[in-house]
Amino acid sequence: MIREWGETSWTEMEALDPERTVAILPLGAVEAHGPHLPLNTDGVIAVAMAQDAARRLADAGFDSLILPAMEYTAAPFAAGFAGTIPVRPETVTAMISDIGEALEGGVVCLAIANAHLDPSHLRAVHAAVEQLRERLPVAFPDLTRRPLAERLTEEFRSGACHAGRFEGSIVLAARPELVREERRGALPPVQVSLTQAIRQGKQDFESAGMESAYCGDPAAASVEEGQETILELGAILAEAVVEAVGKG
Repeated sequence: MIREWGETSWTEMEALDPERTVAILPLGAVEAHGPHLPLNTDGVIAVAMAQDAARRLADAGFDSLILPAMEYTAAPFAAGFAGTIPVRPETVTAMISDIGEALEGGVVCLAIANAHLDPSHLRAVHAAVEQLRERLPVAFPDLTRRPLAERLTEEFRSGACHAGRFEGSIVLAARPELVREERRGALPPVQVSLTQAIRQGKQDFESAGMESAYCGDPAAASVEEGQETILELGAILAEAVVEAVGKG
C-alpha cells in the first residue's frame, strides 16, 4: 500500500502496522534552476524518487507513507537569484529531527528522498540523521557519495548538473508542464563543475561561473533519460530502506 501522508486520516494512520510501514520524506529546495526550470525542481525530483521507491517497497512487503515535501532549506549558493528562499542550516536540522521524533514508534523506518545537494543542506541533513538514529532506523542515501554517484548519469558524476541534462530530464519525465521548453532548447552548455567549484572555495553560483543559475547541458535533456534516472533513484532509496531496517 502506498499513501500520501497528508491525505490519510488519523484513524487510517492508527490502523497501520508500524512494523512494516515506511515514512518517506522528500527533501527539496526553493531555489533558482536556470531560466527554464521551476524553483521547486529539487522537490519535483525528490517526490519522483519517493514515489518510485514506494512502489519498490510495496513489492518487498512494506507499506509506504509519503510525507509532504520539505522544500524550505539551506540554499546559499542560489541566494543571489530572485525567488530563492534560503533558511538557516540549524533550522533544517531541527525540522527534520522534529519530524523524525514524531514518527518514532509509528513507522519501521524514516526514508529521506533528498534531491538538494548544496553542501550546507547536506551537512544539516546528516546532523539530523545522526540525532535520529538513536530513536529509529533512518535511510538517507547521500547521492554525492561515490558508490551512489557512480550509479547515476555521466553529467551528474561530472558535477556540472544543476538544472542541466540530469535534472532537466527528470522534470521532463515527472512534470513536463513545468519545463519552459522554448527557453531550454536554446540554452548553451555551461561546463562548470559545482564539485570542483566547492573544492576551490566558491560560495555561490555567480562566483562559480553560473550567471544564469544553471550548469551542464539543458538542451540535451530527454524524457527517456529522466525515466531511467527516476528508476535508479527509486532503487537507491528502496535499497537503503531495506538495509536500515535490517540493521535496526
